[in-house]
Amino acid sequence: MSKEIHELRKNYQTVMLEKQNANINPFSQFKEWFDEAQAADFVEPNAMNIATVNLNGEISSRMVLLKAFDEYGFVFFTNYNSSKAQDLFATKTAALNFWWDKLYRQVRIQGQVKKISQEESKNYFHSRPRGSQLGAIASSQSEVIDSYKILEDEYKRLEQQFDDKNVPYPDHWGGFCVVPDLFEFWQGRPNRLHDRLRYTKTTSDWIIERLSP
Repeated sequence: MSKEIHELRKNYQTVMLEKQNANINPFSQFKEWFDEAQAADFVEPNAMNIATVNLNGEISSRMVLLKAFDEYGFVFFTNYNSSKAQDLFATKTAALNFWWDKLYRQVRIQGQVKKISQEESKNYFHSRPRGSQLGAIASSQSEVIDSYKILEDEYKRLEQQFDDKNVPYPDHWGGFCVVPDLFEFWQGRPNRLHDRLRYTKTTSDWIIERLSP
């Protein structure tokens, strides 16, 4: 018998996230947790929610896949004509959220957004499976369409057009990089006394602060 929503709860029994044991570099701390998420056999350990805002102050969020990260930022790919891309071009800010439920962990990231170079986007595009390359061209992301058949027909047309040929890189598709100025690492703990460590960027370093849950 299913429970009522208000009855759904979990008392997290996990390790502590102590300030003195956390990495002073938030990118290194993220990598530690990301590696552990990969080892925990999640279906999509690189799945993240990205929230954007448009010039009217309207907020949107959706799930995308992280495709690269380093000590500069976090990279994902999309259609540049999509609604998310238009928000990013307009306001140049975004918030990311990773949720790894098996580990009772989440990571929030906020920062500025920059378009990556076309060369980087091209290289990644051509590293994708051929079907994904064709799909990126077939889809006019975020536009209204009458039926799924329209997508299927366009995909089949492209398959025939580029049969035995390289799929050309579409200029309307590519990557963005979220350059963080804030991280928050959240570790679920018993009795809702969760651990929260916030890293805030200064001109030369990162400040680490513990937040009340």
